[in-house]
Amino acid sequence: MDPADLADVIASVREFVRNEVVPLEERIEEQDEIPADLVRQCKTMGLYGFTIPEQYGGLGLDVTEEVQLVFELGYTTPALRSLFGTNNGIAGHVLLEGATEEQRKTWLPRLASGEVTASFGLTEADAGSDPATLTTTARRDGSDWVLNGAKRYITNSPVADVIMVFARTNPDAPGSRGISTFLVPSDAAGLSVGPKDSKMGQRGAWTADVYLDDVRVPADAVVGGEAGIDNGFRIAAKCLAHGRVHIAAMCVGMADRLVDESVAFAQTRQAGGRPIARFQLVQGLIADSMTDYRAGRAMVLETARDYDAGRDRIAGPAAVKYFCSEMVGRVADRAVQVHGGAGYMAGVAVERFYRDARLFRIYEGTSQIQQVIIARSALGDAARAD
Repeated sequence: MDPADLADVIASVREFVRNEVVPLEERIEEQDEIPADLVRQCKTMGLYGFTIPEQYGGLGLDVTEEVQLVFELGYTTPALRSLFGTNNGIAGHVLLEGATEEQRKTWLPRLASGEVTASFGLTEADAGSDPATLTTTARRDGSDWVLNGAKRYITNSPVADVIMVFARTNPDAPGSRGISTFLVPSDAAGLSVGPKDSKMGQRGAWTADVYLDDVRVPADAVVGGEAGIDNGFRIAAKCLAHGRVHIAAMCVGMADRLVDESVAFAQTRQAGGRPIARFQLVQGLIADSMTDYRAGRAMVLETARDYDAGRDRIAGPAAVKYFCSEMVGRVADRAVQVHGGAGYMAGVAVERFYRDARLFRIYEGTSQIQQVIIARSALGDAARAD
């Protein structure tokens, strides 16, 4: 995108987030729902398709441009980004990484406009970071496939129109091999969605279990067609690598907000007749958070540039997701500490963000999985079991 156009897009999103969304954060928290008017505005602004190429109706941002936009989205409740995060991220990228051209033309314009909301159906009760234990199956029946199994914690599944379901198509293949990805409409016979999960934080971002009971889909539902059979985990790995850079940028945006909240409180809160900003121990907390935020931002931008250039799409995304998700947890903890007792009270922004931030260290690969990826990249075969 032309730099001037990108600057305009980022400025409009910043204005929208800070003037329209931030004032509604407590309402979103209490009602566990994004107001319909905000959803409509997100569609109008093109937020459902900012990573989708222009030829399919999106804004076509590369990763370096994307993270600059996500910095702004991270400044408010993560439930906002969750509305369209799967369309732009792990679900939409299933199509970009592995779909046939016909599948892309059918689905991507609808994802970009917000007509369709997509979900990414990989996680199961006993298969999260390790796909080797994935038990959802897909068997051929004539020209169709029949899917059986259950998925857990699937983002946007209560409102999804299509779910990218990962299922084992070759039961004899070891580990993560023998897995394929299927485009499954949410109204397919035999597919049902459980009640919304009640979570520690990120209220307004809906997740639920998905059940597949003899769900029949045609042959062209396999992402990538015949070439996509048994190739699903390769697609998932590429989608997750992109998603890790995206999540890291979200963490940076949230850290920015937490620093602002801490600074504003320290400047106005009085103790002993003077603002607590004069106390050096409070200054130390804010200095550490500012340093964490700046380090995370710089790391995200560098990782995004390397990703776009094709220099590093494995260890770099793992490292930046690991650092930034841990970083925002530290910044949130310090923000509560700066606020003192007020920071522990419901209705105070830092208390809510403290709970919201905890999930970033878990989804799209736990911190421990990122450590494994980073270490194996550095150590090579010496770090791998025989």
